[in-house]
Amino acid sequence: MGKLLSAYLMPHPPIIVPEVGHGEEKKIQKTIEALNIASKNIRELMPDTIIVISPHSYVFRDAVSIIMRSDLEGDLGKFAAGQVKFSFKNNIGLSKKILEKAKAHNIPIAAIDETILRKYSLPEDLDHGTLVPLYFVTKQYNDFKLVNLAYGFLPFEQLYEFGIAINEAIIESDNKVVFIASGDLSHKLTPNSPNGYTPNGKVFDELILNLLEDMKVKEIINMDKALIEDAAECGFRSICVLLGVLDAYEVKAKVLSYEGPFGVGYGVAEFIPEKEKSFGFMKILYNLKKERINEMRANEDIYVKLARKSLEYYLKNNKIMKVPEDLPMEMLNKKAGVFVSIHKDGDLRGCIGTIYPQRDNIADEIIRNAISAGTEDPRFYPVRLEELDDLEYSVDVLTQPESVLSIDELDPKKYGIIVKSGYRSGVLLPDLEGVNTVDEQISIALKKAGINPQEPYSIFKFKVVRHK
Repeated sequence: MGKLLSAYLMPHPPIIVPEVGHGEEKKIQKTIEALNIASKNIRELMPDTIIVISPHSYVFRDAVSIIMRSDLEGDLGKFAAGQVKFSFKNNIGLSKKILEKAKAHNIPIAAIDETILRKYSLPEDLDHGTLVPLYFVTKQYNDFKLVNLAYGFLPFEQLYEFGIAINEAIIESDNKVVFIASGDLSHKLTPNSPNGYTPNGKVFDELILNLLEDMKVKEIINMDKALIEDAAECGFRSICVLLGVLDAYEVKAKVLSYEGPFGVGYGVAEFIPEKEKSFGFMKILYNLKKERINEMRANEDIYVKLARKSLEYYLKNNKIMKVPEDLPMEMLNKKAGVFVSIHKDGDLRGCIGTIYPQRDNIADEIIRNAISAGTEDPRFYPVRLEELDDLEYSVDVLTQPESVLSIDELDPKKYGIIVKSGYRSGVLLPDLEGVNTVDEQISIALKKAGINPQEPYSIFKFKVVRHK
């Protein structure tokens, strides 16, 4: 029977490697010391396998991934340190077992082998999210095989369940395993941060590390998604998987270090499984999610309910529902442009709309646009039947667009905009997360339209009545 020996959260800034940093690594000495402590602890445990999940390996929107090649190699050549080379043997037996367990849990997983690499022209080398933590580990201990994973942009609960599947595979193997979740925290800690600045960067970092040290699993998986996104992190999903790996155990958790001198948060934490516990959090997490959805359904207004019912009816019956007769007169007698937006687990899943009315009334406009948002948005694959219970809807009813003579008339929180140049046009709804200035709003709308900012173009503004 296999055993999980320990687990770690480790950052992956290439600059921390002396051959890359050339002295700059001294500015993150606390992190170096913590990684050395963790690596010495790993040496004492003598694992035969180390599993690393990275945000920079083969990351897909709709699946996790696992490398199935026998030999795993890489270097830091992208960071002008090609002399720092790594070579590991893949634990193919454990990798196959993880693949098997993930499929048993209905976790979408991509097996990255030679055929896939050639077919999609993917890079062959290990990524820096994997190599930087292993740089420190191999300074202390290198008698191990490697399993290399990447998270996907799946629901947090599903990533947690993937972690459970990993631990099941470990237990059914004959391997002694250390698990490393590679990931940096906020990339927006200071005004000179690479991704800009937000005070929420510090808020996120402090919150996630405090919750990790107390092993507050429910609170972590249910963290405010707007806070996570605003922090511009790359480690949260790795953490979700790590927590799933630890689901079966009572855990002693300790944050070994935290700092952010370059405007990016680097946290090192150690997790020691002490004994098996009698319950796990997976069912609790899925039940909490179901309760949130049910509460949302109970409070949705008639506009949102119609959008939801429309898509559900279409996917279940393969035809468009008729306009219900028991709707408010405003929906049956008035015409307006309508946008329907669909989200899943906080992420956009589809958005289609009409600036000017195309149907006989608002109700029919909602019905048609809800179906289009779910099945025709070119940015996403069509919604599947099994997703319907997880979707959130909003409906924006537009006022008649007005010509804008001066940008002083605009307010991205109050007005949506339309930009036009010839046959090209781009639309941006008002009060969108991350769009805080008029310049940002215009820039995004122009990009959507394919209009060069130097070209002549017209701007129109409109208001919306937003239904959630």
